[in-house]
Amino acid sequence: MRAMVIVFDCDGTLVDSQHAIRAALARAFARHDLVPPDLAAVRRIVGLSLDEAMESLLSLTAQQGDPRRLAEGYREAFMEIRRTQEGDHDFEPLYEGIGELIAELADAGARLGIATGKSRRGIAATLARHGLAQYFDTVQTADTHPSKPHPAMLETACAELGADPAETVLVGDTRFDVEMAQRAGAHAIGVAWGYHEPTELLEMGAAAVASSADEIPTFVRQLLAGEGRGNAKGETRQQR
Repeated sequence: MRAMVIVFDCDGTLVDSQHAIRAALARAFARHDLVPPDLAAVRRIVGLSLDEAMESLLSLTAQQGDPRRLAEGYREAFMEIRRTQEGDHDFEPLYEGIGELIAELADAGARLGIATGKSRRGIAATLARHGLAQYFDTVQTADTHPSKPHPAMLETACAELGADPAETVLVGDTRFDVEMAQRAGAHAIGVAWGYHEPTELLEMGAAAVASSADEIPTFVRQLLAGEGRGNAKGETRQQR
């Protein structure tokens, strides 16, 4: 059997970054005399590139502003927050079981990649903080690709891994991840601990939604073996 090829999203899938994201957004909006978005609005835009995220947040909060200036303000604020918490594993902590999952997959010969809305500098810092950088053979970011759900990130990841998208599984927590996988011709598995609801991921086309990290390898094997759907969070596309 060929090696598993799995491409992971980062925010909401590998790390819980919502508190850092919300804090940086609050600073950026306040510096432009705007009312910061609430948590529900923040959760809706995680996964998009910054410019698109800011456009969405301005629309969701019914405010006028320059998305590009807000995006730059967010970058500056996030870097300020990260500098004050350098080395602190409570800053963007890994979700339970993720560190072990990545190491086990790599040890089993899986080819791993990342497709994230983070900047290259941001994802490098995150992976270094948690000692995970050595496990990923390709890392695709918003610096050089259109925002999700455009398939460019995943298509490039597959090319660098030497994998057919049809034999690749994307693991993510938002509808943008699932739609990106569909556009690229890859499989998608959702996770229940992220920013979009499991039912939304299933409706968008995820094969299954994992309720814990240790369920992911089983679902990947089932998909790549052509066995159909797994049993995730009590819900699969077949069970809806």
